[in-house]
Amino acid sequence: MPVLNEERHLREAVMQVLDQKYGGPIEVVISVGPSKDRTQEVAEAIAAEDPRVVVVANPTGRTPNALNAAVAASSNPIIARVDGHAMLPSDYLQTAVETLEETGADNVGGIMAAEGVSPFEQAVACAMTSKIGVGNARFHTGGEAGPADTVYLGVFRRSALDRVGGYDEHFQRAQDWEMNHRIRETGGLVWFQPRMRVSYRPRPNVRALAKQYFHYGRWRRVVSRTHQGTINLRYLAPPTAVLGIVLGLVATPFFWPAILIPVAYVAAILAGSALTGRQLKPAALVRLPLVYATMHLSWGTGFLTSPRRLSKPRRPEETATLQDLFGG
Repeated sequence: MPVLNEERHLREAVMQVLDQKYGGPIEVVISVGPSKDRTQEVAEAIAAEDPRVVVVANPTGRTPNALNAAVAASSNPIIARVDGHAMLPSDYLQTAVETLEETGADNVGGIMAAEGVSPFEQAVACAMTSKIGVGNARFHTGGEAGPADTVYLGVFRRSALDRVGGYDEHFQRAQDWEMNHRIRETGGLVWFQPRMRVSYRPRPNVRALAKQYFHYGRWRRVVSRTHQGTINLRYLAPPTAVLGIVLGLVATPFFWPAILIPVAYVAAILAGSALTGRQLKPAALVRLPLVYATMHLSWGTGFLTSPRRLSKPRRPEETATLQDLFGG
């Protein structure tokens, strides 16, 4: 469990792990970053109360570093990633272990069940469970059980983590997708199990949501540079929308029909909001178009502006191969 500034939710999240309806032994390793609240004290208090809980330090504050530190401090052959604000259903681990055994998968995971409290959060939850907001990713929108590119959180065989070398600490975001890609590239199976639903609290305002999706887009571009051929049309839709809107606005003074491009986007968002937000209360529904636009345009802008300096340095043997191919 990687945590940073999770004072509010940490105790409840840990208790939901310890209270799992699972017949085998459970240990919880909390990897604590340099928090600005009382996360460290809360984690240490929980560990003092229950010997199954261990606290390790993550001085970098980065998620992949925290995960690797926690895995290294654990001892069991199955590793479940849990977030400090994720609320697990009571049968989560039992379902995961049964699915690992039945499918032979290296990693299983389920649905990121976004649940909002405020009208804005409810709008975000709606957007995060619709294809208009997040495409056809099953861990957002649901679907049949089966092989998947990636899943939410994940319950892994330790042998699979050892095989691929754990989380790549270069990736500040998208580290789950990147590691699942390496698991699949080395012959492993990633399996989506819709019975594994984890409650997720969305970002509470536009600024936080925009920052989240900007970094998603930025680091997904880094992954695509590292692993060629991993970008499809779903990932290209947001940057295409950003380019179309910008070009349309720039060209309009010189060619008035160009305004139809951003107008068409706005019309599509409004129509999509009316279609997908029918179950929302009016206060949440009126916020839904803003939420969709924030998610699309922030992700697309992050993808388009992702700097080359974030790219993972190539290993010496890869550089040598490229020099052989292209003549230095």
